[in-house]
Amino acid sequence: MSKIKLTKSMGMILLGIWLILTGLIPVLKLNFSGFPVIMEVLAIAAGVLILLGR
Repeated sequence: MSKIKLTKSMGMILLGIWLILTGLIPVLKLNFSGFPVIMEVLAIAAGVLILLGR
């Protein structure tokens, strides 16, 4: 996979990770104090990269 292709799909990769974690949190009952902040930052980063076309 070329470097250009990887950076173009980085937003989609982050979105995929966010969706998987969002689904696993209730199933596995994951919970720690910093988890909501991590999920919010991941969602914002994915959204920005998708809007920028990366």
